[in-house]
Amino acid sequence: MSQEHVFSFENKSVVLDKSLGEQKAVNITINGKVVQVPNGITVIQACELFNVEIPRFCYHDRLKVAGNCRMCLVEIQPGPPKPQASCAINVAEGMVIKTDSAMVKKAREGVMEFLLANHPLDCPICDQGGECDLQDQAFKYGSGTSRFEPEKRAVEDKNMGPLVKTQMTRCVHCTRCVRFMEDIAGTSEIGAFNRGNDVEVATYLNRGIKSELSGNIIDLCPVGALTSKPFAFKARNWEMQKTYSVDIMDAVGSNICIHHKANEVLRISPSINEDINEEWISDKTRFAYDGLALQRLDSFYVKSFGKLAKTSKNDCFEAIKKQFNLLQNPSEQFAILLGDVVDNQTASQAVNFAKQIGCQIACNQDGANINTASRANYIFNDGLAAIEEADVILLVGTNPRLEAAVANIRIRKAAVENKAQIFVVGQKCDLNYPFTHLGDEKSILGEILNGSHAICEQIKSAKKPMLIIGQDAINDEDGLEIHNTSMQIADKLFARPQINHVGFNMLHKVAGRVGSLDAGANQNTYKQIISLAKSGKIKMLLCLGVDETELKFDDVFVVYAGSHGDFGVNFANAIIPATTYTEKSAQYTNTQGLIQCTMQAIATLGEAMDEAEIVKYFKQTFAGKNTGANTSNLCNNDGLKYQAIIVALKGKFTLKMKSFYQTCAISRSSATMAKCIQEGNRPLP
Repeated sequence: MSQEHVFSFENKSVVLDKSLGEQKAVNITINGKVVQVPNGITVIQACELFNVEIPRFCYHDRLKVAGNCRMCLVEIQPGPPKPQASCAINVAEGMVIKTDSAMVKKAREGVMEFLLANHPLDCPICDQGGECDLQDQAFKYGSGTSRFEPEKRAVEDKNMGPLVKTQMTRCVHCTRCVRFMEDIAGTSEIGAFNRGNDVEVATYLNRGIKSELSGNIIDLCPVGALTSKPFAFKARNWEMQKTYSVDIMDAVGSNICIHHKANEVLRISPSINEDINEEWISDKTRFAYDGLALQRLDSFYVKSFGKLAKTSKNDCFEAIKKQFNLLQNPSEQFAILLGDVVDNQTASQAVNFAKQIGCQIACNQDGANINTASRANYIFNDGLAAIEEADVILLVGTNPRLEAAVANIRIRKAAVENKAQIFVVGQKCDLNYPFTHLGDEKSILGEILNGSHAICEQIKSAKKPMLIIGQDAINDEDGLEIHNTSMQIADKLFARPQINHVGFNMLHKVAGRVGSLDAGANQNTYKQIISLAKSGKIKMLLCLGVDETELKFDDVFVVYAGSHGDFGVNFANAIIPATTYTEKSAQYTNTQGLIQCTMQAIATLGEAMDEAEIVKYFKQTFAGKNTGANTSNLCNNDGLKYQAIIVALKGKFTLKMKSFYQTCAISRSSATMAKCIQEGNRPLP
């Protein structure tokens, strides 16, 4: 499939094929009206530009054309005296298109009659009911009668794992799921078997789908053949409310729609954003929602005689206040640790509070050493959408398939459709596109920097090369050197100032990292604070959603504020329940530096507090005044700022993320994510 881009025409958009060269306009007639459209687009796309609806089942804007459902038939002149598939024919000068003629109407009725010949017509028990394309189009374009005998073909349901529920008797063989898995997800796990009346769609080995993007075939399925297994028989779509929000399961910031009923999240689906996630989301984003209600903290706790005991909000805060007042020098004996999913307001409030009392604050639980002299040093500067235009991509210490599954779709598109060369420096992993593994030695970066490596000339001759570095590349002791070296490489070989192309891009793994760095939370490294606490110099810690690090100390009062009874509560002396991203309206900054807002969908659980309000309480109580909410103190973004050093990098890169499905407190609490791991649904890197 050739490379694509979006063409805007009178406030409408259509995907065009770049291989067609310069896009020239042609004059065509649609239902008696002469219009001008870009050359190279298909008939169905041309009709969509002018709000002329053409029904379809197999056609989808982002998938290859199959032309096998025949529902999009139209009459085209000049041409044969028969209806033709509008999805597979490009427009031409002088073409006359009729979408509502008697011939077209009769043809569509015939196609619909064939499609329903073997359909079970079990709408009352189908989860697709109310949002089913077949249902809608049968009502609008069908004849309402059938000449077929009542005996219908039955097809055995298939095993597609714990996420996708199948009812293959309903399948109309549109092959959208097949094309998505092959072309977008990059894992050829589904295919169409047999021919004629015996054709079936199934996984090749009759086992669960291993792709981290498998849930998208649920949205693509135009009938009820593929539905959500965790959502089965929970609710009808008209019974649920919808809240558009942002995902926090990774740092991509995918736009989502939260479907909820009676204060319970029942389903999460994608919301279109062309610059970030297009219309796809990962399986973790889609299915980890059951973890929002499991293992939740809804009350306050204080440790007494070695055991946590439930207490009131006032008593909990009094215990915290008493402990804080015992500190002789709060600026040296108190510190704040920010977790991986804190929002921008919380990070900003925490940094402001830390400055008021002069204490230390850090956000890098993984120990990442980042040069924060400029904002450009730690964001995905060129933007996620620009990945598709890259012709050379160097991945350093990252596995984007696990760390940012939706962004990895664009890397695959660059590799497969744009024929981009993908080079990997770091631990070899299971990527779903062709790549060249240069090795896992850190010294390779030094070779690239000094120009002695074989790929240097190829990078220099590239038009839009990209260096993408992951968090795992910089979380060792030499992380700062790796970070500076990578920026030097990007500045020397990847930057294209004439087209405002930076070339250096950091792919974060966690939703709260960029916002915390913007606020200035990386003043001291996480490891330094932990070391000071172990040595007894720090006597009290405020941990906001810190669940990835052991906080076991001999004589430190740990205040844990979080939403779940996860790893962090094991070391807490006081626990403050916090809200999840579905229970608050807050800002998050994604890996490319774009600020987006989550929207409150359901009510707060129990006594849970917004983390920003928790920090605000600390400010009011211990800093002596209320300064109100603070906007993020963004670092300057006037280009890369690095220390030009050449060091002898030693050792090997290693990937720390071993499980795609369990990466935060919410996903670790999810029973659905646990089932995916139990069934071996996702291979390790």
